Amino acid sequence: MATVVNMHDAKSSLSRLVKRAAAGEEILIATNGKPVARLTRLSGRKPTTLIGAFAGKLHMADDFDAIPAEFDPYL
Repeated sequence: MATVVNMHDAKSSLSRLVKRAAAGEEILIATNGKPVARLTRLSGRKPTTLIGAFAGKLHMADDFDAIPAEFDPYL
């Protein structure tokens, strides 16, 4: 269920309301007790990817794709 906040309170605490909306809460902003706007999280946001995050941290053996000798009877 959405939280209803009056316009005056929304203006004075916008950053706090935006943090709550970013966390997934739906906030309705009301004037004279009637909702006039909805504050929600953006749904089309792509996750941040860290390109090269494992650079220099992983090692792959030169023969990683070699078939072990014990599999020769099955080939």
